[in-house]
Amino acid sequence: MTKPPLALYLAAPRGFCAGVDRAIKIVEMALRKWGAPVYVRHEIVHNKFVVDRLREQGAVFVEELEDCPDDRPVIFSAHGVPKAVPAQAQARNMIYVDATCPLVSKVHIEAERHHEAGLQIIMIGHSGHPETVGTMGQLPPGEVLLVETVEDVAKVEVRDPSKLAFVTQTTLSIDDTAGIVAALRAQFPQIIGPHKEDICYATTNRQEAVKAMAPKIDAMLVVGAPNSSNSRRLVEVASRAGCSYAQLVQRATEIDWRAIDGISSIGITAGASAPEELVDEVIATLRTRYDVTVTEVETATENVEFKVPRALREPA
Repeated sequence: MTKPPLALYLAAPRGFCAGVDRAIKIVEMALRKWGAPVYVRHEIVHNKFVVDRLREQGAVFVEELEDCPDDRPVIFSAHGVPKAVPAQAQARNMIYVDATCPLVSKVHIEAERHHEAGLQIIMIGHSGHPETVGTMGQLPPGEVLLVETVEDVAKVEVRDPSKLAFVTQTTLSIDDTAGIVAALRAQFPQIIGPHKEDICYATTNRQEAVKAMAPKIDAMLVVGAPNSSNSRRLVEVASRAGCSYAQLVQRATEIDWRAIDGISSIGITAGASAPEELVDEVIATLRTRYDVTVTEVETATENVEFKVPRALREPA
């Protein structure tokens, strides 16, 4: 039977960012240096496929430091941790490696600098997300206030409206954040913002590629995990940019075939913690049903690389 034609538009850039790549390398190098088991506090990145593969190599994923023995190395995830966590590890004389993305660390440093200048900080982020918890945990309670929406801005209670700064979670939607920033500036005209945008280059680039693809396609598949903030934002960005159907899939097995029945064009992208092999799997699965023609939509070139900590570059 003849397969129906399908024009497939592939976002570039997509998938792993430099911070995710570095975090995964840190776990792999720690396993080579110290042997298994190596403990990891929280998922190293938000992707089940990546986590399961590292687990097979000997990584043990735990929720809290209390779940780790004193005599084995522990790695802190790419999302960052509150200051109390490394302090606790030091008190227990543990070997620990911090895999926090350097762009998240930049936000931590920013928050501390504002605090030292006597400013209270408003963080734009998602409640309960590990990155938000980590950033807010850099400073004493009450020094960082969280807002998630424009509506939250009207309700936030600050100590002194003339002594405020704001920071943002790095994986948010650029458009959503712009609205919240505008509301903050309207309500608190003296508020100080970041010197450079907190939303990371990879989040921005992936969202821009989706916006460029959306008018060309009938449907969009975003390869990523449901607990991945940047992946979920890509689905939202696609919908807002005019794509009539957008779905988040962890693996090809999750594609909703009924929802894309009768389409002639589809876009594929991947969140910053989704490996390329999962994108390849989705494309291969589409080829079993369609006569696929692939066009890459490139909106930016990425050549960022972050070094792993010195402790892992030195011999055991």
